[in-house]
Amino acid sequence: MCMPTSWRLMLLLAVAPAVQAQATTPAQLQRTYDAAAGTPAQPERGRLFFTQRHGGEWSCASCHGAMPTVAGRHVVTGKPLDPLAPAFNPQAFTDERRVEKWFRRNCKDVTGRECSAAEKADVLAWLQTLR
Repeated sequence: MCMPTSWRLMLLLAVAPAVQAQATTPAQLQRTYDAAAGTPAQPERGRLFFTQRHGGEWSCASCHGAMPTVAGRHVVTGKPLDPLAPAFNPQAFTDERRVEKWFRRNCKDVTGRECSAAEKADVLAWLQTLR
């Protein structure tokens, strides 16, 4: 069954803004997290958050490496992970939905809860300092 052209156009126009809305840059995400946190990010606090364990077995660095400028590897599955620092991976932090999905999953693995906006802001600020 073929969809009428006018319906396909309406569907395309309805979906296009949603697709565009998720495209972003690390700097845009940084501003969003800073605003949600109500305070500017602190890169050093982000580095500490990233490298320390939070009462569990893992830290962010367990999979991404203490200096996430090179590929990492998931400690359980062995799945290779692209560098996390935006300067070493142009695709990092460019899809807001994907970023939120992975922050949610990884924060729960590392901290046992979702990360706060301030924690996300701090980690992202530190990652953006890596050159």
